[in-house]
Amino acid sequence: MPESRNFFVEFFRLTKQFWSSKRKLKIRGTTLLFAVLTLMQMVMAVLLTQWSAGLFNALEQHSMRGLMIQVGLLAILFVADMMLTGAHLVTKRNLQIYWRDWLTEYVFSRWMQDGRHYLIAHLPGEHDNPDGRIAEDCRVATESGVVLGHSLFYSILLLIGFTQVLWSRSGVVTLDLGFTQIPIYGHLIWIAILYAALASWLGWLVGRSLTGATDARQSAEANFRAGLLEAQENSQAIALIHAESCERHQFRELFRQLRVVWDAQTAAWRNIVMFGTGYSTLSMAFPILISAPRYILGKITLGTLVQSAQAFQHMASALSWPANNLGGIAEWRASVERILGLLKVLDNADEELAKSDHRIQVKCFDRPVLAFHDLSILKYDGRVLAQNINMEIGKGEHVLITGNTFTGTKLFRAIAGIRPWGSGVIELPSQGRLFFMPPRPHLPTGTLRDAICYPSSRRVFTQEQIEQALRLAGLENLIDQLDERAHWVNILAPAEQQRLGMVRLLLNRPQWIFLQEAFDSLDPQDEERMLKLVCEQLPEATLLTISHMPDGTSFYTRRLAL
Repeated sequence: MPESRNFFVEFFRLTKQFWSSKRKLKIRGTTLLFAVLTLMQMVMAVLLTQWSAGLFNALEQHSMRGLMIQVGLLAILFVADMMLTGAHLVTKRNLQIYWRDWLTEYVFSRWMQDGRHYLIAHLPGEHDNPDGRIAEDCRVATESGVVLGHSLFYSILLLIGFTQVLWSRSGVVTLDLGFTQIPIYGHLIWIAILYAALASWLGWLVGRSLTGATDARQSAEANFRAGLLEAQENSQAIALIHAESCERHQFRELFRQLRVVWDAQTAAWRNIVMFGTGYSTLSMAFPILISAPRYILGKITLGTLVQSAQAFQHMASALSWPANNLGGIAEWRASVERILGLLKVLDNADEELAKSDHRIQVKCFDRPVLAFHDLSILKYDGRVLAQNINMEIGKGEHVLITGNTFTGTKLFRAIAGIRPWGSGVIELPSQGRLFFMPPRPHLPTGTLRDAICYPSSRRVFTQEQIEQALRLAGLENLIDQLDERAHWVNILAPAEQQRLGMVRLLLNRPQWIFLQEAFDSLDPQDEERMLKLVCEQLPEATLLTISHMPDGTSFYTRRLAL
């Protein structure tokens, strides 16, 4: 129970932000219209039961005039029901896409913010496959949320509308105990309540294992998709070493895990479907059977019998909402829990970055220097990687980072503000742009021009600037392909990708450059040529480099040993 309470508290806290978002007027207006159309659906259901009563009464009385009246009423109800259903569907889908749009943007923006997507990989918690949580779970959480919310609201309306109908059609039944007689008013209502309560309890027992099975399946599906994506992104490396058999083995293992959780979910679904089938079959006959004695005794008409049976079915269905929606609730809850799990880890990341004790402080001062004051770099578990780093690097200096390159990469990430574990202060320069070059630049799928200009707009740089940078970097052969769309990570060789990193550097012309083995795929002569090019084109830039080039020390004025 506490876990369920916390779940709903977290869910409604998240949903509250949706109702208060920038488009709140449109969202609230759509929701109000949705509620009004749902109310009209309930009214239509009541009118249809009244029409059924009139039809069967006319048949019982052999009245042709009464039959024709019912045919005319049916035509009116037929058109009205179609128009109502169409409007209801459009409104429902609008509300679903509004909610999904907001939730996807909210979760994605929090994930893709200030390095949080990188930082959470080093934090404990439920955050595996964030792509699946954002793409699939946000869809299920919103689409199923609207469907479940509508069905619950509709069930409540049915309960209100048909309680009065069923009460009026139940009459009074006298329970004769021999020594006394007890009149029972609205007996059909009490039978419907007991019937639905028993069905809901049995349904809960049958389907309570489905939530865990659904959650496990969604995780397994996400792992399988992630494995396929990883293989696609590294297809060249796999092909070069002929590792296809190993990849097939890994895919089979991932799919085997998927089959295990699939079988568990199948068993849970089997129990629910068997229970639902029996419940549906019984629900068709049970209300007629309990009203049939009164009809046989001549106390009610055939129309009243049919109307009582339909009202009983509607009321029992409304009361059995939990039992009827076990599968949908399980899938919806599993998706919401996965979203909340990712948001919880993002909250933890924010808390980690907000802590001042035992955290590296990254500050900007009004000086043209990059400085480290009593800087220590730790692992997440507290183990020391480097400590007592004190150094000031002035504008235009070239510094080679030696020693443990693993620790050097952690230093770069600390400077970028995405790795807080440690102590001390990193003083950033007040002027000039910081530019980090990792071993492989990110080349998003699209045109080569967009990949080169990333993350800036393609309009920032002219055709002449791009062509000149490509020639300087030795990639003039790519000039004719600037507007071709492709998955460039799989097409370009590692050396070409690193040269594109140089193209970005030349286009952006930063004042503070951090090279993390940025040319290690080039041969020593080409790597030296790239460093000379940086010095020639950006003579006033400050350079910090992690490199294994044996003959590159002539480019550097100082060293920082880690």
